[in-house]
Amino acid sequence: MATKITSKKSAAKKKQPAIKESVGFKGKLTRFLFKAVLWFFGLSIFFVVLFKFVPVPFTPLMVIRVIENKSAGKEFYFSHDWEPIENISINLQKAVIASEDGTFLSHNGFDFRAMQKAYKNNERGRRIKGGSTISQQTAKNVFLWQGRSYLRKGLEAYFTVLIELVWGKERIMEVYLNSIEMGDGVYGAQAAAEHWYRKDASNLTKIQAAGIAAILPNPRKYSATSSSSYINGRKSKIVRIMGHIGKIEY
Repeated sequence: MATKITSKKSAAKKKQPAIKESVGFKGKLTRFLFKAVLWFFGLSIFFVVLFKFVPVPFTPLMVIRVIENKSAGKEFYFSHDWEPIENISINLQKAVIASEDGTFLSHNGFDFRAMQKAYKNNERGRRIKGGSTISQQTAKNVFLWQGRSYLRKGLEAYFTVLIELVWGKERIMEVYLNSIEMGDGVYGAQAAAEHWYRKDASNLTKIQAAGIAAILPNPRKYSATSSSSYINGRKSKIVRIMGHIGKIEY
């Protein structure tokens, strides 16, 4: 009997280290995830606050395009000049609002009506304009990668809320107009104005601004000058809508 009891106690002692190791691993994993989340929130808030005052030097898309061109063996062209919003024509500001986000000045980062319309039209298989606002596009361009996934959309919503709270409308517009792709290797209003019209962004006319705004859905496919009938039609529509946009007050 004594031998059997000793054997059972010995078996019980052998099981204890395995249980402790399992609990220890879960605890370490939990602490790691907790720290990772804290670091993510800390860094994301830090960069959002930083870019409220500092020009955005480059975006993930710019890096991706460089890699794509090098991988394909294409000639590399890159143009990106940061300009304060006061140096960017009010015509271009109105043009992108008319083209991309008619409720930009009044919404809090999201246009749920446009999102719902886009979703319904997508179900019907129609060619549609996306439901993303200028705020959402800015959040995606500056902080995230391209593509479609629930994770990216969730992070896009998070950064959209942050920049709406920290930056405000004027800064969002300024970053948007200085960072988005406006041609193949062309980023921002100043680079686009020089590339398409050989002039400064401050001097863009209504039709020139509409030309840049018209190609934003696919700036590497379409041309702001010597445009197709489709883009010319978009230009005319954008100019008409611009006429209904009053004084912009951020």
